[in-house]
Amino acid sequence: MRAPSAHRAGRGRLAGAGGMTSDTVAAPAPSRRRTLAVCGGAHALHDGYTDLLGILLPLLQAQFALSYTAVGALRTIYAFGMAGGQIPAGLVAERVGGRFVLALGTALSALGYLVAGLGGGLAGAVLGIALSGLGSSTQHPIASSLVAAAHDDTSSRTAIGTYNFAGDVGKVVIPASFALLASLVPWQSGLLAVAGLGLAAALMLPVLIPPALDRTLIRKRDAAAASGAVPTGPFRLLLAIGMTDSMVRAGFLTFLPFLLASKGASLSLLGLALSLLFAGGAAGKLVCGWLGHRFGMLPVVIGTEALTALTLLAALPLPLEVLLVLLPILGIALNGTSSVLYGTVPELVAPERRARAFAVFYTAGSLAGGLGPLVGGALGDTLGLATMIALLALCALATIPLAVRLRPSLG
Repeated sequence: MRAPSAHRAGRGRLAGAGGMTSDTVAAPAPSRRRTLAVCGGAHALHDGYTDLLGILLPLLQAQFALSYTAVGALRTIYAFGMAGGQIPAGLVAERVGGRFVLALGTALSALGYLVAGLGGGLAGAVLGIALSGLGSSTQHPIASSLVAAAHDDTSSRTAIGTYNFAGDVGKVVIPASFALLASLVPWQSGLLAVAGLGLAAALMLPVLIPPALDRTLIRKRDAAAASGAVPTGPFRLLLAIGMTDSMVRAGFLTFLPFLLASKGASLSLLGLALSLLFAGGAAGKLVCGWLGHRFGMLPVVIGTEALTALTLLAALPLPLEVLLVLLPILGIALNGTSSVLYGTVPELVAPERRARAFAVFYTAGSLAGGLGPLVGGALGDTLGLATMIALLALCALATIPLAVRLRPSLG
């Protein structure tokens, strides 16, 4: 299978002058560093918001006697809210700039957890989760595009990798902090503290992000409109791999706390367990990003997906103490693939199309991540938790032949 003409043209545009397009001037170094730091902070906050559901859902399940299907539905509500808003948020940012759209989304995400904490009942929690997911839809397409705009040359892969790593830092810190708070005070009070952090960040984002990047996004919108839609073929194949990987990851992360609880884990230990998992995931994104650059996408995807399947199956019979030791390795496998896949998007898409390609890629991943918990919950109720996790392991293996088919399109 040959790469599409748009792919070859994209490489041609990157070939000269350090990889910059003829109509683009790279941002000054201080603006680059500030943009990466601020957008990385936004990524950490929003990813932390997403994954504190791993602590919140068991609390809701215990308080309201929810089934696995209902728990999965709550995660799906969040994921679908995030998925539904990503492309519209990206399009609005291309017209008016990304700073204020990102700030409004951050405020809405924080407001969602404020509603969930103050609502008191299940209806308030459902509404809050939906609002928080919709607010977080702004982060991936806008923040990643701002980082790419500030590093529109050969440093973009490293910058995007650092930005993705920052998200995993939030996954470690925020769920663990919320678990600690929920063990000391009512979980509703813990949500209020988490919401306050997001509202403070929303006020700071428009001030800290360089205004010039808004104009860059608008210019890229005009270039993308002139060049057509996101290319198909290899990009669609990459999309299928990413969706399957997201479905497996979201499904397992949703029900890992229930597996740990069945082995005797307490609430504070759940927070520690998720921190170990996400710390491994952060290391996995860094290590696998480097391995992908050094050896190519295919061997890394084969290795991480095979390791994911093996560790998911191994998690079922292991005692709690041994499973805790295994969790960082599982985190490396679960998150390592996504780092390589994100870094492959610029290889398949021309520079002026990347903002839309990232929006499509993140949206598809969020949709698949929403289906994973819903389908997993239904399987858990009918076949049992262990069988459901074993089926997720088989899905992880299914990405390997897709990655082999993509190989001829990669440099």
